[in-house]
Amino acid sequence: MSVPQDEGRPDVHLSPRHETKDNDETNSSIKFPTHATFLVPSEIHPNMIDREEDTAQLRLLAGKLSADWRGEDFMAPALARRIRDFQFAQEKRRRKYGDERPWGILGLYDHLAAIRVDVEWAEDAAWRRANGDSYLSWVDFDASKKRGVNRPFFTYFLLCACTINIIISIAVNGWIVEPLSVNPMIGPSKETLILMGAKYSDLIVNYNEAWRLVTSIILHAGLVHYFINMLALWFVGTAIESTHGLLAAMILFVIPAIGGIILSAIFLPAYITVGASGGIFGLIGACLADIIMNWRLLFSDFVNESGKKHKHAMVIIFLLVDIILNSIIGLTPYVDNFTHLGGMAIGFLCGISTMERLPSDFFGIQQDWVTKTKQIVIRFFGLIVSIIGILIATIILLEGDGETTPCPSCSWLSCVPFPPWNDYSERWWYCDDCGNVSAEIVLEPNLHLDLECPDGRSVDVDLNSKMKVDRVELERKLPKYCRDFCQEVN
Repeated sequence: MSVPQDEGRPDVHLSPRHETKDNDETNSSIKFPTHATFLVPSEIHPNMIDREEDTAQLRLLAGKLSADWRGEDFMAPALARRIRDFQFAQEKRRRKYGDERPWGILGLYDHLAAIRVDVEWAEDAAWRRANGDSYLSWVDFDASKKRGVNRPFFTYFLLCACTINIIISIAVNGWIVEPLSVNPMIGPSKETLILMGAKYSDLIVNYNEAWRLVTSIILHAGLVHYFINMLALWFVGTAIESTHGLLAAMILFVIPAIGGIILSAIFLPAYITVGASGGIFGLIGACLADIIMNWRLLFSDFVNESGKKHKHAMVIIFLLVDIILNSIIGLTPYVDNFTHLGGMAIGFLCGISTMERLPSDFFGIQQDWVTKTKQIVIRFFGLIVSIIGILIATIILLEGDGETTPCPSCSWLSCVPFPPWNDYSERWWYCDDCGNVSAEIVLEPNLHLDLECPDGRSVDVDLNSKMKVDRVELERKLPKYCRDFCQEVN
């Protein structure tokens, strides 16, 4: 198997006589092109040994002499050995897990995580070779990435916390779930969710209950919401935490989750919001950042079989489908798309600053100082923008009144009246503020309600003077009166 390099840079391969017994297992899987040039260190220079600095000098020399080496493969011996180890790891993975078929953003990220593990094993093999230690088999190395401290303990904690809270919320609701017309997620009532710590801007701003920005993250609107989120959290949370560690997973979940809830509190102050969706979308945004940062390597011919990278390109279509489906879920009560998309954007920025790029120089891909400088600037830029953005959003939230939104027309991003085939007055839920209106009963000169509309104006609603005044029934009808008599409903 030949090892592709950057265009214009020839390849050099190890001479068969330069092989060691340590890696005899890999020899059968490597097939070099017939026009390859085989070198050993002593053939390059009498005093040269297989060292990294010599390899770097050799690679630099090869780049300068690329015109002379055109048509022949050239690769430094030490690099050739690491490439061979990586190819051996890839072959072992295919034998154990079969051909990978990425499905959506999570499938492609799983492919990237596998490449990362195989690179680490090849680096470990190179280190052991240099220090004369015995090799750790790929099977044992791959298994070690799933044991001990590499286990996704933070993901386990979130799963347990969310499970406990969904049970408690249904218990507080009297071990019953509300009708679908009230809560289509098959869960408790709005009052129970507020009692449990749901996001409600009025309580956060005017009653100093900022803790709701955290507690709402581990609450769910119902069983449907819970199972969808936990399934996504299991796959993406496990993948990221196993690859990048507990601290990175915490940052990539907590910061986007809180940031998404803050955006929701600003733009949808009258909406009750719960769920781990902001944090999960933050993890997905971080996956996307990791994939983009390693795009060149991930889609290179070197780590893909012939034609396979075109299958990976389908991730763009699956990503759009994932976003559309989750955005549809965000149109239902107690779930909103400001949390979803805000969390994804913040997670992407945090991912740029948190995720470590795969070492492209491992594969002989050289980067000039401009590329390296750009990567450093982008890395710090993502972290700085995330922190500043959340601080500004927090100030805007706390300086507001907790009742009005800076963008009244933005509610359509997170809500549509449903079901659309019912008469407007008979739909299950609405996207206006009529659920929070108040009114006073006025007896003179005739029996009527003084109804305060969401825009602050008051209208009179005539009541039948002969009817018996039932305050509970009148309170239940207030949203309908609001939609019938208030000219402009947000």
